[in-house]
Amino acid sequence: MEPDVLNYGKPNRGPRLTPGLALAIEPMVTWGSPDSKTLADDWTVATVDDSLAAHWEHSIAITEGGVWVLTCEDGGEFELAARGVPFAPLGD
Repeated sequence: MEPDVLNYGKPNRGPRLTPGLALAIEPMVTWGSPDSKTLADDWTVATVDDSLAAHWEHSIAITEGGVWVLTCEDGGEFELAARGVPFAPLGD
C-alpha cells in the first residue's frame, strides 16, 4: 500500500511523513547481492543470488505528537527517546 518509502536515498526526498500515516518498516539485510525477487507465491522475497538474508518488521503510526511503534509493548518509547525522536503515546 502507498506510500513506498525506500530503505535508501537522499535525505528529505520522497513522500512526506505526516500525522495519520501508518507504515510498516521492513528492512532486509543480505549477505550477498542486495537485489531481490518475489517468488511464484507472490509473497516470498529472496535474493537474486540466493544468498542468506534476514528480514524483520515494525509498524508505526505517526500522530500529531510524534511516533508510536505499534509492534512494541512500550510503543517504542525507550528506543525513540534514545534517538531523540518524539514519542506520542496513543490516547494522549
